[in-house]
Amino acid sequence: MEFSIITEDERLWAAKYDGEADNALDTLFEQWNDVVWLRDFFKANIDDLTSYFKITDVNQAIYDTIDDSERLQCLIMDISPDADLDKLFRPLENSRSSDMLLSKEKARLKEYHKHASWLRIYAIKLEPGIYVITGGAIKLTRTMQEREHTLHELEKMEKVRRFLLENNIIDKDAFTDYMSELS
Repeated sequence: MEFSIITEDERLWAAKYDGEADNALDTLFEQWNDVVWLRDFFKANIDDLTSYFKITDVNQAIYDTIDDSERLQCLIMDISPDADLDKLFRPLENSRSSDMLLSKEKARLKEYHKHASWLRIYAIKLEPGIYVITGGAIKLTRTMQEREHTLHELEKMEKVRRFLLENNIIDKDAFTDYMSELS
């Protein structure tokens, strides 16, 4: 496993899994802007799209996804040095009220222009304001455990968390030391 720097100030990173050409964030935005991939996804998940979001038109779902993806990509890529990433990323478990070591987090668009955004970016929080993106998904159900593709994202988060723990990476300093040893 490797890590790609996303922001120059080293507050945001993305996992690059073995055998993958791109890091997790680049892969996400590529999928979320691929009309063929999106059409296949929404056709396979039309029941969830209809029951939870009341959308029956696959083309509308594709359009909304591409629009939300562009807005989310702008939000992530235009992070200013004084931006608070802790406002973008929230605890994965809605009920969690305190920080934990290498906690699992999620980011999504908060502004609803048509319906709640189904796009999620998942990350591990190294410390306040410092995150490693592990992946993301189109979440059409109430919980991640309900569908294989979101369950896979939970597994990826745990894989990255275990990797960090096994390499004694528990904060930004340890992560920086690890990255400098590789170069």
